[in-house]
Parts: sequence; structure tokens; C-alpha cells
Amino acid sequence: MRTQVAIVGAGPAGLLLSHLLSLRGVESVVVENRSRAYVEARIRAGVLEQDTVDLLIDSGLGDRLKSVGLRHDGVHLQWPGERHRIDFRALTGRSVWVYGQTEVVKDLLAVRGDAVHFEVSETTLHDLETEPSVSFVDADGRRQVVEAEFVVGADGFHGVSRPNVPNLRTWERDYPYGWLGILAEVPPSTDELIYAWHPRGFAMHSMRSPSLSRLYLQVDRDEDVADWSDDRIWTELSTRLALDGWTLRTGPIVDKGITPMRSFVSAPMRHGRLFLVGDAAHIVPPTGAKGLNLAVADVALLSRALIAFFAEGRTDLMDTYGDRALRRVWRCTHFSWWMTSMLHVTGDDMDRELQLSQLRYVCSSPAAATSLAENYVGLPHEL
Repeated sequence: MRTQVAIVGAGPAGLLLSHLLSLRGVESVVVENRSRAYVEARIRAGVLEQDTVDLLIDSGLGDRLKSVGLRHDGVHLQWPGERHRIDFRALTGRSVWVYGQTEVVKDLLAVRGDAVHFEVSETTLHDLETEPSVSFVDADGRRQVVEAEFVVGADGFHGVSRPNVPNLRTWERDYPYGWLGILAEVPPSTDELIYAWHPRGFAMHSMRSPSLSRLYLQVDRDEDVADWSDDRIWTELSTRLALDGWTLRTGPIVDKGITPMRSFVSAPMRHGRLFLVGDAAHIVPPTGAKGLNLAVADVALLSRALIAFFAEGRTDLMDTYGDRALRRVWRCTHFSWWMTSMLHVTGDDMDRELQLSQLRYVCSSPAAATSLAENYVGLPHEL
């Protein structure tokens, strides 16, 4: 096969890049080691920044988002006995949307599914500095080769792309806790997302639709999800989210799992004719709702660079892609670390008092609240 851009990974980053390129007449082929059913069903992020929403709508992917997505104009910050709303619209004039990554992927597959080779194996990248290609074994056991002018690694933290970047520098922080996340068939108990500090650990109440709630508990990173019965989960959530005059709705839990918390950044994000986007280059803890949005920002920058090359022969945007992307990556990495450090219990009494002091300050200072809101709703794709 011959194409202009070969994309490894059919998550939201790879699919969105393929879609944006196709709108400007640039051909691409996407390879993915999972099945289409798996890709469509995996539950990941659910909060979209303002610019992510605008990009999806502008590229023709906004119909379902506008009809079933839930716009949120703020979040609640809580600690025992107190709950305060940070009003995004009043502070920044911008909002976020709750629209699950699962739904974003479904929308993208509806327009780019035919460009994807699912269930491939033995994926290998070749000649990345000269005439790149991607070889793989397809779902029928046949060896295939895609020759391209550029290769994009959108295959996540464990993918094959990043190891092909020589002299890679990495920064990493593993947190001593994780998130036990559940999806429950119960209407949300809140109008806005709740981020709750509690002596027993962080808790969060989010939603996926008017009938589906998404909730999280801070747990030890080595916990076994099998040790958490539905009753134990609801009891712990009810304790950590408790507030006088407010009741947590409970119901059937249809999915649960434990996610470790990690900050990871690698550089450079380009080697020869290979570019990295999304989790292939960086990971943030989910506290600040930045993972999917960072991937979209990478794709927005890279798509413009590739389109400029194919349309005008320009290389300047490709040459500076990594540096420009990393400026936003580091800003979002810091915000995610800050939110994580403010809300997660470590067992240290001094940490406890510092966290409560920070929460009170954010909720009483317009300047501090504006800083949180500005970062949460999303900074420009290019800083």
C-alpha cells in the first residue's frame, strides 16, 4: 500500500488526525492492534475542553456532541462540611463538555472506519529518516507494508512508536495511589462535577449522560479491584462525598477498574519522518481532565503542519511541531500535578493542612479561582 501519512493507533488521536487530513485531501492509512469492537467500547476520558469541542464541531463531528453532550459551566470543590462552585462561565466565558471518549471514537469511526486496519500484529516501523514504511500482519494473517511520506505514532504509552525515537529524554512521576473508577446506571446526583478532598482519600462524582454516573475513589495503586464489592464502593463514596442536605444516588455498577496515577513526558516528539502524538509522548493523571484534550491539541498542531507541507511544500510547522506541542504539554502536566497534589490524601498531617489551605484559597480568591478555571476549560492549542 502507498499513502501520504501512515498512522499507528486508532484511538481518538489517530482517528482525528486521519479525519482532519482527509478534509484537506491528504490520504492516510491507520493500523490498530485491537478489534473495532474493543476500540469502540473502551471507557476513558469524558471531559472535553472548549477548544476540543470547537474543533470537533468545525470538522463536522458535532451533531451527536451537541445533542447528547452535557455542557458544564463549572465544577464543585469540596472538603468535609463545605462545597464551593468554581464558575467557569463567569470567570472565563468558557465551558467544558461531558462527552465520553467512547462517543468521540464512535463519531470518528463513522467517518474514518474504512481507513483503519484492525487486529494487526507484529507492527514495525522502518526507514524513518528516509523513506518510511509500516509493516504488520493483518487480521487474516497476511504480511502487509504501508509506504508513506510520514509516520505518526498515536499508539499510546505501550505502543511501538516511541521506542523508535533515539536519544529520547523522559520525565516521570508515579504516584502512590490510583483511581478506582465505576460506571453506574443511575442518574447523576449533581449538576456539576464534584472534586472532593476527604481524610479517607479523594473522591469524584462525574457523569456520562442523564442516566449514567461516573465516580472515582482514591485507592492504593496496588489494590485489587476484586476486593471492592459494589456495597463497599457505594459506602465509601457516600462517606467521602457526604454533605448535609445532599444525597448520593446509588444503583447498578456496570463497569469498574483501577487506574494508576502517573505523570510522564518524553522529548523529542519527532524523529526524522516520525511524529508522536498523545499518550505515545506524554501521560497526565486524570485529575485535571487533560489526557484526551492534550492529544487533540497535538493533533491540531500536527495536522496543520502536515497540510501545510502537502499543500504548499512548507516544512517550518513540522520542524517546530515538537517544541510548540511541548509548551502546552508541560503547562497541562503542571496543572494536572497541582490538582492531584491538592486533592489526594498522603497520610502526612502537614500535607493535610496545606491542601485544606489551598482549597480555601482557591474558593475565596477570584484570582486563584480564575487560574483554575482558565486551565480547566483549556488553554489555546498553541501557547
